[in-house]
Amino acid sequence: MANLLAKKPLSAIMGEANESGEHSLRRVLGPTNLITLGIGAIIGTGIFVLTGPATAEHAGPAIVLSFVLAAVACVFAGLCYAEFASMIPVAGSAYTYGYATLGEIFAWIIGWDLILEYAFGAATVASGWSGYVLSLLQDFGIRLSPRLAGAPGTEFVLWNGHWEKLSRVAKALQVAHVDPGTLPTQTSAFNLVGFIGIALVTIILVIGIKESANFNSFIVVVKVCVLLIFLGLGANYIFGHMTEARANWTPFLPANTGEYGNFGWSGIATAAGVIFFAYIGFDAVSTAAQEAKNPRRDMPIGILGSLVICTILYILVAAVLTGLVKYTNLDVPDPIAIGIDTTGVRWGSLLVKIGAICGLSSTMVVMLLGQSRVFFSMSKDGLLPEWASKVHPKFRTPYISSIFVGIFVAFFAALIPIGILGELVSIGTLLAFVIVCAGVWILRRRGTDVPRAFVTPWVPFTPIMGMAVSLLMMYSLGLWTWVRLVVWLAIGMVIYFTYGQKHSRVQRGLTGPAIPPGSRMSEPVAK
Repeated sequence: MANLLAKKPLSAIMGEANESGEHSLRRVLGPTNLITLGIGAIIGTGIFVLTGPATAEHAGPAIVLSFVLAAVACVFAGLCYAEFASMIPVAGSAYTYGYATLGEIFAWIIGWDLILEYAFGAATVASGWSGYVLSLLQDFGIRLSPRLAGAPGTEFVLWNGHWEKLSRVAKALQVAHVDPGTLPTQTSAFNLVGFIGIALVTIILVIGIKESANFNSFIVVVKVCVLLIFLGLGANYIFGHMTEARANWTPFLPANTGEYGNFGWSGIATAAGVIFFAYIGFDAVSTAAQEAKNPRRDMPIGILGSLVICTILYILVAAVLTGLVKYTNLDVPDPIAIGIDTTGVRWGSLLVKIGAICGLSSTMVVMLLGQSRVFFSMSKDGLLPEWASKVHPKFRTPYISSIFVGIFVAFFAALIPIGILGELVSIGTLLAFVIVCAGVWILRRRGTDVPRAFVTPWVPFTPIMGMAVSLLMMYSLGLWTWVRLVVWLAIGMVIYFTYGQKHSRVQRGLTGPAIPPGSRMSEPVAK
C-alpha cells in the first residue's frame, strides 16, 4: 500500500516546469488566451443543449438556482485549482496535483477521470456539432446523406425540407399531428461530419498551441456575441410582454412530483448535477500551464476569469429563456433556438446555429488539448507508454498523443451513440474536483513551503465546501451513472496494475526529468 501512495516530489515537478528546448512545450499563452480557452470549453453543449431538458424535467424556472449551485461548486473548486496552477505550473492539471499530495493511486484515478472528461466529452460534443452543421448546410441547399450524418442506428426523417434526427423533432411532429411513419426516413451508418470535425481540430492542435489558442479566441468572440444578441432580443421581447413572461416564470419552483429530483428543492440539486456539464472546461485551463508565459500570475486569472464570465452569462441566459418559453416546452435539444423563435426574429435560428457551431467547435479544441496534455504528463511519469510524451521538434506540441487521441475520439464520435454520456462526464469531473480540493487542504496541513502566487482563501472552509457541494451533486445523479463510473474506474485499475505501476518512475525512485523518447541519453540515476 505504501507504494500505491508514493508521492511525486514537488522538486521534481518544479524541475519539469522549468524545462526548455525542443523536447519541451512552448510557453506562448498570455492571460487573454487562457481566459478564452476557459470560455471556449465552458460555453458549449451545456448552454446550447442541456439547459432545456434540465429545466423541463428537474427544476423548472428555478434552473437559475441550479446554475448558481453548480457555479458555487465551481468557485470553491476553482479557487483550489488556481492555487495549484500557480504553485505547480505543469501540464497535468488535477492529475499532477493529486500525485504531489495524495499519492500515485489517486493520481491515476484522477488522470483516468480526466480521460473520461476530455476524450469522451469531446466525442459527445462532436455528435451535437455534426447535427448543427448538417442543419446549417441544408439551410444553404447543401444536402448530405443522412447515412453519413449520425451514429449507426440513428433515425432521420425528412421534415420541412430538412433531414432531421427523429429524436430531435419528435415533439414537433406530435404537436403537428404528423405520424413519423408517413415521412421519408433513413438510418445513419457513420457520422462523417463528426469524424471530420474531430480530424480538423486534431490538425490544428498538432500544428501548434498558439495557432490553436488564436483559433479558439476567434470563435469564442463569435459565440459570446451570439449569446449577447440572444439576451438583447429576449430581454426586449420580455419587457414588451411582461404578462406572458410572468406566466412562464410561474411557478418558479414547481412542486415535487413525489420522485427525488423531479422539481422541488431536490430537482434544483439534480438539475445542477445534469447541467454541471456546462461548467466543465475551466479546469482545462490548468492543463495548459506548461505553455503559459507567466503561469504563476496568469493561471489564476484564466481559471477564475473564465468561470466568472461564463457564470454570469449562464444565469442571464437561463432567466431570459424561461421567460420566453414555458418550462414544460423546453425538453428539446435546441432550447436557445426555441427561445429566439419566440421573439419572431426570423434570422434568429440561423444566428443560433452559427453560435452553436462556434461554441461546440471551441469546446472540442479545448477538450482535446486538455486530453493530450494529460496523456503527456502521465507518460512522462511512466504510467503510460513513452510515445505519448514525445514533442514535435518544430511545432513543440505532443503530436503523437494529439493524433492518437484524435483518431480514437473521431471514431468514437462517428460510430457510437452517446445517450447519457453527459452525466457520466459530469460525475467524473466532480470526483476530480473532490480530489483537488482535498489536495489543497492536505498541502496546507503539511505546511509545504512552496511559493504560491495565488493562495486559496478560507482554508479549510473553501476546500471542505468544494468537496461537500461536489459530493452533493454526485449523489443527485442517477444510480446507473454511478455504476458506469465504477466500471470505468475498474478498467483503469486493470491498466494501472498491469502497466502503470510496473513502469512508474516514482516507484523506481527516479527524480530527474524524463528522457525524451528516442534520446540517446541514459536514464536518470535513482534517488
